[in-house]
Amino acid sequence: MTRPPVACLVALALVLPLTGSACGENGSGVPGQGAATTDSAARTTADRSESPDDRSGTPNDVPDTTRVILVTGSTGGLGREVARRLAAGGARVIVHGRDVERGTGLVREIETSGAGSARFFRADFAHLDSVRALADSVRRHYDRLDVLVNNAGILLGTAERPVSSDGHELHFQVNYLAGYLLTHELLPLLKRSAPARVVNVSSRSADPIDFDDVMLESGYSAGRAYGQSKLAQIMFTFTLAERLEGSGVTVNALHPASLMDTDLVKDIGMEPRSSVAEGARAVMHLIDGEDVGTGHYYRRMERARAPEAQAYDGEARARLDSISRELTGLPPAGGS
Repeated sequence: MTRPPVACLVALALVLPLTGSACGENGSGVPGQGAATTDSAARTTADRSESPDDRSGTPNDVPDTTRVILVTGSTGGLGREVARRLAAGGARVIVHGRDVERGTGLVREIETSGAGSARFFRADFAHLDSVRALADSVRRHYDRLDVLVNNAGILLGTAERPVSSDGHELHFQVNYLAGYLLTHELLPLLKRSAPARVVNVSSRSADPIDFDDVMLESGYSAGRAYGQSKLAQIMFTFTLAERLEGSGVTVNALHPASLMDTDLVKDIGMEPRSSVAEGARAVMHLIDGEDVGTGHYYRRMERARAPEAQAYDGEARARLDSISRELTGLPPAGGS
């Protein structure tokens, strides 16, 4: 079957909230280029970029009933709208992104509204140490985490295979490995805050994972890389939900909407088919819905079958989990 061009794959996907454009914030085609790469610098990235306008105080300043919700990739697009809605409902929102100006701007907007509160942390998911630094900052500043929304993602239109500072294919790292690592780093906090939820913003664009060439060193295409990373998110969702059964932490994935009216869609010259508001409603359903269950894939607000059969292959999921642990430096399953 002939693969559609990359621009068409976006129609099957979401928005790209981490980048704001197909080339990334710095216009290089590789997000995070020029960012700090030393361990010490990467580990302090999130702390240095906390919003100077944060007036949310410390965790002990608020009632225990106030929800704390982290939305990755929330400085633009879908993530930004979800963060706004959560704050309007009174939540304490942890805003994440790479663009300090956009992040602090959203915090100011939320604080000015007088409803919820927010704090911004900068972290570049092209660097796994930056992900670890983000988790460290969240643990240090908050004594609870009620919801983690793994929303950050990219789709690059480059013909050359992009590689992260950790040596991994960039879509696989930013779209999947970063969220995988962040979720595991924050699991103890989520468990202590139960009932808690993990929401993985995935897609209906999916490509089976080639375990002989996970990093696509042969036969690379941006569409294939994106589809593989999004399927990995769904497989992770199913695996983690099984492991967390009975813990009070639920895990679900979704495709929120297609071709939302974002700057990205306009930039690539495509006509929007849905609004960011529609996508945000679907995400909010998994955050707030009473009967969403756990271990499910949703297409918008309805449970659906995952877009690729490999998601239901237990051996494939176990293999992916083992590889992911190795790539992120996490201990083997059962050892954490």
